[in-house]
Amino acid sequence: MIGRLRGLVADIEEEEAVVDVGGVGYVVRCGARTLQRLPPLGEEVTLDIDSQTREDGTRLYGFLSKSERQAFLLLQAIQGVGPKAALAVLDVLPPAELASAVARDDKAAVSRASGVGAKLALRIVTELKGKPIGAGLSMPLHAGAVNAPAPLAPSVTREAVSALLGLGVAEPVGRRAVELVATRLDPDAPLPALIKAALQELGR
Repeated sequence: MIGRLRGLVADIEEEEAVVDVGGVGYVVRCGARTLQRLPPLGEEVTLDIDSQTREDGTRLYGFLSKSERQAFLLLQAIQGVGPKAALAVLDVLPPAELASAVARDDKAAVSRASGVGAKLALRIVTELKGKPIGAGLSMPLHAGAVNAPAPLAPSVTREAVSALLGLGVAEPVGRRAVELVATRLDPDAPLPALIKAALQELGR
Protein backbone atom coordinates (compact mmCIF):
# COMPACT_ATOMS: atom_id res chain seq x y z
CA MET A 1 0.00 0.00 0.00
CA ILE A 2 1.20 3.51 -0.80
CA GLY A 3 1.24 5.85 2.19
CA ARG A 4 3.14 8.82 0.79
CA LEU A 5 4.25 10.16 -2.58
CA ARG A 6 6.96 12.68 -3.31
CA GLY A 7 7.41 13.79 -6.88
CA LEU A 8 6.73 16.46 -9.47
CA VAL A 9 3.27 17.79 -10.22
CA ALA A 10 2.72 16.59 -13.79
CA ASP A 11 -0.94 17.51 -14.24
CA ILE A 12 -3.86 18.97 -12.31
CA GLU A 13 -7.42 18.21 -13.36
CA GLU A 14 -10.86 18.81 -11.86
CA GLU A 15 -10.78 15.99 -9.29
CA GLU A 16 -7.27 14.59 -9.46
CA ALA A 17 -3.60 15.30 -9.97
CA VAL A 18 -0.81 13.32 -11.57
CA VAL A 19 2.40 13.08 -9.56
CA ASP A 20 5.53 12.00 -11.44
CA VAL A 21 7.70 9.84 -9.20
CA GLY A 22 10.84 8.71 -11.00
CA GLY A 23 9.14 8.75 -14.38
CA VAL A 24 5.99 6.96 -13.18
CA GLY A 25 2.82 9.03 -13.11
CA TYR A 26 0.51 8.33 -10.16
CA VAL A 27 -3.10 9.48 -10.49
CA VAL A 28 -4.15 10.88 -7.12
CA ARG A 29 -7.69 11.95 -6.29
CA CYS A 30 -7.84 15.10 -4.19
CA GLY A 31 -10.42 17.49 -2.82
CA ALA A 32 -10.84 20.86 -4.50
CA ARG A 33 -9.13 22.63 -1.61
CA THR A 34 -6.07 20.40 -1.91
CA LEU A 35 -5.89 20.83 -5.68
CA GLN A 36 -5.99 24.60 -5.29
CA ARG A 37 -3.03 24.48 -2.89
CA LEU A 38 -0.77 22.28 -5.00
CA PRO A 39 2.44 23.85 -6.31
CA PRO A 40 2.66 24.77 -10.02
CA LEU A 41 3.25 22.12 -12.67
CA GLY A 42 6.81 20.82 -12.63
CA GLU A 43 7.42 21.62 -8.98
CA GLU A 44 7.87 19.04 -6.21
CA VAL A 45 5.06 18.03 -3.89
CA THR A 46 4.71 15.57 -1.03
CA LEU A 47 1.29 14.02 -0.47
CA ASP A 48 0.07 11.80 2.35
CA ILE A 49 -1.83 9.00 0.65
CA ASP A 50 -4.77 6.77 1.51
CA SER A 51 -4.78 3.72 -0.80
CA GLN A 52 -8.12 1.98 -1.37
CA THR A 53 -8.28 -1.28 -3.32
CA ARG A 54 -11.57 -2.16 -4.97
CA GLU A 55 -12.81 -4.49 -7.68
CA ASP A 56 -12.03 -1.92 -10.36
CA GLY A 57 -8.49 -1.29 -9.09
CA THR A 58 -6.60 0.77 -6.55
CA ARG A 59 -7.42 4.42 -5.97
CA LEU A 60 -5.08 6.87 -4.31
CA TYR A 61 -6.40 9.81 -2.30
CA GLY A 62 -3.91 12.57 -1.57
CA PHE A 63 -3.59 15.18 1.17
CA LEU A 64 -1.10 17.91 1.99
CA SER A 65 -1.05 17.06 5.71
CA LYS A 66 -1.40 14.03 7.96
CA SER A 67 -4.28 15.73 9.78
CA GLU A 68 -6.31 15.92 6.56
CA ARG A 69 -5.69 12.24 5.83
CA GLN A 70 -6.65 11.34 9.41
CA ALA A 71 -9.88 13.34 9.19
CA PHE A 72 -10.62 11.66 5.83
CA LEU A 73 -10.30 8.22 7.45
CA LEU A 74 -12.41 9.20 10.47
CA LEU A 75 -15.17 10.51 8.24
CA GLN A 76 -15.28 7.32 6.17
CA ALA A 77 -15.74 5.25 9.31
CA ILE A 78 -19.21 6.83 9.56
CA GLN A 79 -22.06 5.00 7.85
CA GLY A 80 -23.10 6.76 4.67
CA VAL A 81 -19.83 8.68 4.24
CA GLY A 82 -17.76 7.51 1.29
CA PRO A 83 -14.57 9.02 -0.14
CA LYS A 84 -16.45 11.60 -2.21
CA ALA A 85 -18.47 12.89 0.76
CA ALA A 86 -15.41 12.88 3.03
CA LEU A 87 -13.48 15.00 0.54
CA ALA A 88 -16.47 17.33 0.20
CA VAL A 89 -16.59 17.86 3.97
CA LEU A 90 -12.87 18.65 4.09
CA ASP A 91 -13.28 21.08 1.20
CA VAL A 92 -15.51 23.29 3.35
CA LEU A 93 -14.11 22.39 6.78
CA PRO A 94 -10.36 21.77 7.18
CA PRO A 95 -9.54 19.54 10.19
CA ALA A 96 -9.30 22.33 12.77
CA GLU A 97 -12.58 23.88 11.60
CA LEU A 98 -14.25 20.47 11.48
CA ALA A 99 -13.16 19.83 15.07
CA SER A 100 -14.59 23.20 16.07
CA ALA A 101 -17.89 22.50 14.27
CA VAL A 102 -18.19 19.13 16.01
CA ALA A 103 -17.52 20.71 19.40
CA ARG A 104 -20.26 23.30 18.74
CA ASP A 105 -22.73 20.71 17.37
CA ASP A 106 -22.76 22.85 14.24
CA LYS A 107 -24.63 20.60 11.83
CA ALA A 108 -25.28 23.50 9.47
CA ALA A 109 -21.55 23.99 8.89
CA VAL A 110 -21.10 20.32 7.97
CA SER A 111 -24.14 20.31 5.70
CA ARG A 112 -22.50 22.98 3.53
CA ALA A 113 -20.48 20.15 2.00
CA SER A 114 -21.71 19.02 -1.41
CA GLY A 115 -23.90 15.92 -1.14
CA VAL A 116 -24.17 16.07 2.66
CA GLY A 117 -27.75 16.52 3.85
CA ALA A 118 -29.04 17.43 7.28
CA LYS A 119 -29.37 13.81 8.50
CA LEU A 120 -25.86 12.86 7.42
CA ALA A 121 -24.46 16.08 8.90
CA LEU A 122 -26.08 15.21 12.22
CA ARG A 123 -24.57 11.72 12.10
CA ILE A 124 -21.13 13.13 11.33
CA VAL A 125 -21.26 15.60 14.22
CA THR A 126 -22.56 12.95 16.61
CA GLU A 127 -20.09 10.22 15.71
CA LEU A 128 -17.03 12.47 15.58
CA LYS A 129 -17.57 13.63 19.16
CA GLY A 130 -14.45 12.89 21.16
CA LYS A 131 -12.47 11.74 18.12
CA PRO A 132 -8.94 13.18 17.64
CA ILE A 133 -9.79 15.05 14.44
CA GLY A 134 -6.87 17.43 14.62
CA ALA A 135 -4.37 15.32 16.57
CA GLY A 136 -2.11 14.82 13.57
CA LEU A 137 -1.77 18.52 12.79
CA SER A 138 1.69 19.72 12.04
CA MET A 139 2.58 23.37 11.71
CA PRO A 140 5.77 25.05 10.46
CA LEU A 141 7.10 27.57 12.94
CA HIS A 142 9.65 30.32 12.57
CA ALA A 143 12.84 29.83 14.56
CA GLY A 144 12.36 30.87 18.15
CA ALA A 145 8.59 31.17 17.87
CA VAL A 146 7.95 28.61 20.61
CA ASN A 147 10.14 30.47 23.07
CA ALA A 148 8.83 33.94 22.18
CA PRO A 149 7.20 35.61 25.19
CA ALA A 150 3.43 35.72 24.93
CA PRO A 151 1.94 39.15 25.62
CA LEU A 152 -1.24 37.65 27.01
CA ALA A 153 -1.77 36.55 30.59
CA PRO A 154 -0.56 32.97 31.27
CA SER A 155 -3.99 32.02 32.57
CA VAL A 156 -5.59 33.03 29.26
CA THR A 157 -3.10 31.04 27.18
CA ARG A 158 -3.61 28.00 29.42
CA GLU A 159 -7.38 28.21 28.95
CA ALA A 160 -6.91 28.52 25.19
CA VAL A 161 -4.73 25.41 25.10
CA SER A 162 -7.33 23.54 27.17
CA ALA A 163 -10.03 24.59 24.70
CA LEU A 164 -7.99 23.24 21.79
CA LEU A 165 -7.45 19.98 23.64
CA GLY A 166 -11.22 19.69 23.92
CA LEU A 167 -11.44 19.99 20.14
CA GLY A 168 -9.10 17.04 19.64
CA VAL A 169 -5.87 18.97 19.00
CA ALA A 170 -2.74 17.34 20.42
CA GLU A 171 -1.37 19.23 23.44
CA PRO A 172 2.08 20.11 22.00
CA VAL A 173 0.56 21.28 18.71
CA GLY A 174 -2.14 23.32 20.42
CA ARG A 175 0.36 24.92 22.78
CA ARG A 176 2.65 25.92 19.92
CA ALA A 177 -0.27 27.45 18.01
CA VAL A 178 -1.44 29.45 21.04
CA GLU A 179 2.07 30.67 21.85
CA LEU A 180 2.61 31.71 18.26
CA VAL A 181 -0.59 33.72 17.82
CA ALA A 182 -0.37 35.17 21.33
CA THR A 183 2.67 37.19 20.24
CA ARG A 184 0.56 38.87 17.52
CA LEU A 185 -2.53 39.78 19.55
CA ASP A 186 -3.23 42.73 21.78
CA PRO A 187 -2.38 41.99 25.44
CA ASP A 188 -6.03 42.60 26.33
CA ALA A 189 -7.40 40.25 23.64
CA PRO A 190 -10.23 38.07 25.05
CA LEU A 191 -10.03 34.30 25.25
CA PRO A 192 -12.40 33.65 22.29
CA ALA A 193 -10.19 35.80 20.05
CA LEU A 194 -7.11 33.79 21.04
CA ILE A 195 -8.86 30.47 20.40
CA LYS A 196 -10.15 31.66 17.02
CA ALA A 197 -6.69 32.88 15.97
CA ALA A 198 -5.09 29.59 17.04
CA LEU A 199 -7.65 27.57 15.05
CA GLN A 200 -6.97 29.72 12.00
CA GLU A 201 -3.25 29.11 12.39
CA LEU A 202 -3.80 25.36 12.63
CA GLY A 203 -6.02 25.42 9.56
CA ARG A 204 -3.33 26.95 7.35
